[in-house]
Amino acid sequence: MNMKISHTALAMSLALLLGGCMVGPDYHRPQVPVPTQYKPLPGWTEAAPAAEAPKGDWWTVFNDPLINQLEPMVSVSNQTVRQDYANYQQALAEVQVARSALFPTIGISGSGTKQRTAQGSSASSLRPISTSGSLEGNVSWAPDLWGKVRRTIEENKATAQASQATLANATLSEQTALATAVIELRVTDANTDLLQKTVNAYTEYLRVVANQGAAGTTPPSDVITARTQLENAQSSLIALGVARAQYAHAIAVLVGKNPEELDIPHSTTLPTLPSVPVGVPSTLLERRPDIAVAERQMAAENAAIGVAIAAYYPSVSLSAADGFSQSPLAGLLHVANHVWSLGADVDETVFDFGARHGEVAAAKAAYDASVANYRGTVLTAFQNVEDDLSGLSILGQQAQVQDAVVRDATQGAQIAFNEYQAGTVDYTTAATAQATQLSAQQSALSVQQQRLLDAVSLIGDLGGGWSADELGDAKKTASTP
Repeated sequence: MNMKISHTALAMSLALLLGGCMVGPDYHRPQVPVPTQYKPLPGWTEAAPAAEAPKGDWWTVFNDPLINQLEPMVSVSNQTVRQDYANYQQALAEVQVARSALFPTIGISGSGTKQRTAQGSSASSLRPISTSGSLEGNVSWAPDLWGKVRRTIEENKATAQASQATLANATLSEQTALATAVIELRVTDANTDLLQKTVNAYTEYLRVVANQGAAGTTPPSDVITARTQLENAQSSLIALGVARAQYAHAIAVLVGKNPEELDIPHSTTLPTLPSVPVGVPSTLLERRPDIAVAERQMAAENAAIGVAIAAYYPSVSLSAADGFSQSPLAGLLHVANHVWSLGADVDETVFDFGARHGEVAAAKAAYDASVANYRGTVLTAFQNVEDDLSGLSILGQQAQVQDAVVRDATQGAQIAFNEYQAGTVDYTTAATAQATQLSAQQSALSVQQQRLLDAVSLIGDLGGGWSADELGDAKKTASTP
């Protein structure tokens, strides 16, 4: 093919491409109502954002060595996270596939033949051996006149970014699940310590009551009551072993280990209750990966409308071939053996009985559904944070009252036992006071547990240390040829 002709054809094709339009709507993020602040609650003081507050490693605010040790393993070894990472890599690869359609497909082919044919029926009439061959380069290209390829790239980019946000969301979910499991295990250990102290106290009470029973100063029923009380506490203490084992197994799976691989020693210290910087509601739109997932899915569905609309327009494909063909093979690359061809195809559907109209309508409906999903996700995010703030505020007030309950119940149990020893009340009164003390202590521990869990939930619902700015990495990666 004449090089001048080749350059002219390429220039014309580029002009067509650059002059081509992109059909379909350009994407604009729909507006959603965002409150200016979270609902204030009596007794709740919003923590001021601090520059030194944890960003990525949010779990360090709980000051728990086990949480700090295991959390980094989630993003590496958790199988749910690994699955979403593979999905993200697949989405990036699909962006590369879509981008390739913008460029020509270039190929080269060659052939060679060696043959001898007979001129007559006798062996002596064989013709000489002949050789032939060809060497040819070919180019084919479908210019993106209406933006179908570019809309497809736009769709795939948004899908890849949604996959990246899904990965971040899965990582955050598994990290909060791990923190929750560790807190549950720590509270179980604290409950074990409480019940062990209770068993020790009830053992002493039984000894006193049994001695009095042996001396005939107390009825046998008091001894039975004291023994039953001790046995119930011992049974509850043993039952905690099941819950602790289950929490330990869950922790192992969350960090990608077999349950028998992870041995977690008993701890007497609960994680620290942190003060969480909340910020303003509008930051949720940038900090929650699940909102980013919904927003990027919405962008992808918007681009899909353009892909569907492009089907109304004709498609154009260009092709060219340039090479040499010669028989015999000698002198193949001589200018006299030069061959070339140019071609163009135009394809347009005239009647499809509503197929394209249906595709466009379906794409628009899918976009509308994604808008509703996005707005619903945002509203749910606000609800999650408000629930967490309400829980922390109300439980903070309850914890103060419950601490007073524990103090009074502890004092009441001691007074009742002293009165029993003095003979002024029966042991049922003392046993009831002791049961009230244990119940008050367990309730206080339960309130403390729920405050820690709400703190984890609040950090997760605020997006942890994630930011939508991280999706820029996907944009950069996806735009690389």
